[in-house]
Amino acid sequence: MSGKIIFVNGASSSGKSTLCRALQATLDEPFWHFSIDHLSDAKVLPMQRVRNGDFSWPDMRPAFFDGFHRCLPALAGAGNNLIIEHIIETQEWMDRLASLLSPFDTFLVRVHCPLAELERREVERGDRRIGEARQDYETIYAFGDCDIEIDSTQPLEKNLDAVIAAWKTRMRPGAFERVGAHPGN
Repeated sequence: MSGKIIFVNGASSSGKSTLCRALQATLDEPFWHFSIDHLSDAKVLPMQRVRNGDFSWPDMRPAFFDGFHRCLPALAGAGNNLIIEHIIETQEWMDRLASLLSPFDTFLVRVHCPLAELERREVERGDRRIGEARQDYETIYAFGDCDIEIDSTQPLEKNLDAVIAAWKTRMRPGAFERVGAHPGN
């Protein structure tokens, strides 16, 4: 039995983590909340050695993200339901993810947040590189499809209810299946 996937895509500081935690706490079935931040927080990567200059993050980054993307269908294929929190940075990533995830019951949520609010949150958080939110904003909303888009400046409960209602009434083909049928669009 394949797991189901709720894929949450949005810019840095857009509210993805907050939404994912709320979904995990509310959905009727067990879901893993899985993200790059979880791997980073678990110290999977040798980031101290990257910071020391022993290893080059630009050299390591492509293989890291390719591995992250490829592990998602393995986890879902084993029967795990996933809430994936991610920033789809390029059309190539969108196409690859569509290819990898289109066989699964995958629901793509786009978390939108106005740029001014993203930049305010980025400064307030203090744990993000300044300019990262703008860079994400300018790329992730430029391509791809989604099954539902929410505005993270709205109350969390309103967005949570909207996502769960759309999830419960989802129809196939989903966004990843549609993108997979027409890569590069």
